[in-house]
Amino acid sequence: KGYFSMANTSCYLFTSLYLVLCFSTLLEAQVRLVNGPSSSSGRVEILHNNIWGTVCSDHFGWPDAHVVCKQLGFPRATYYGSYFGAGSGQIWLDDVYCQGNELSLAICSHPGWGIHNCHHGKDISVGCYDGTLLLYCTLYRVI
Repeated sequence: KGYFSMANTSCYLFTSLYLVLCFSTLLEAQVRLVNGPSSSSGRVEILHNNIWGTVCSDHFGWPDAHVVCKQLGFPRATYYGSYFGAGSGQIWLDDVYCQGNELSLAICSHPGWGIHNCHHGKDISVGCYDGTLLLYCTLYRVI
């Protein structure tokens, strides 16, 4: 077992398992979905420096939506867009680009915290798969 550090990141290397676990302040950036009809859908907000802010829809795509949902404990996204109204206050992220395998939206590529050319009318919303879609489809087929 070894330990090393890189720019706000603490890493533990388990050589016998070829596993590296990294704990970063970036990974601690929580996300939440607000203003939606359920806990699995709503406007995306992210916590940075103890302040909640929104995420702009510019260049936001499926990999980004999947990362948000996975970070919240859902298996995948079912939709994304500007559906649940404009937020207020800080716009934290714009031009987000995820590959889809990131553990947190905060570690996806972006120009920097609070750097944007956006307005709250373009705040992104996400819907995450929570199992109810499958239930509705099953009931529809039976009836």
